[in-house]
Amino acid sequence: MIHTTNTIRVRYGETDPMKYVYYGNYAEYFEVARVELFRTLGMSYDEIEKRGIFLPVSEYKIKYLKPGLYDQLLEIHTYVKKVPGVKIEFDYEIYNEDKIKITEASTTLFFLDAETNKIVRCPDFLLDLIKENWKE
Repeated sequence: MIHTTNTIRVRYGETDPMKYVYYGNYAEYFEVARVELFRTLGMSYDEIEKRGIFLPVSEYKIKYLKPGLYDQLLEIHTYVKKVPGVKIEFDYEIYNEDKIKITEASTTLFFLDAETNKIVRCPDFLLDLIKENWKE
């Protein structure tokens, strides 16, 4: 398994009139968390794309447990629990400043060859990084 943690402070423009995080902004929080997970492994999203691999989202599931609020510091835990094949699955948990879990989510992305526009298996350069950082 791979597990990373990132924090995001909720900005005013990300909230609705109740000062709750607008539901659509969670997808962006998860994208930030995924990008940082790859950076932690030693490769930026930009480098993955430069090597000819795109990672489109094919599935997104979320459960809102409690609202995130304006100016809260949210802690996003991101997990990869299965070694990827043609897809990579991410699980997320968001905790507020009181360490209360407020959101659970998952995304599934697939590996797409940028040149042929075909789905491919996880490229070796990325699979090697994942395996190097895998914790049981």
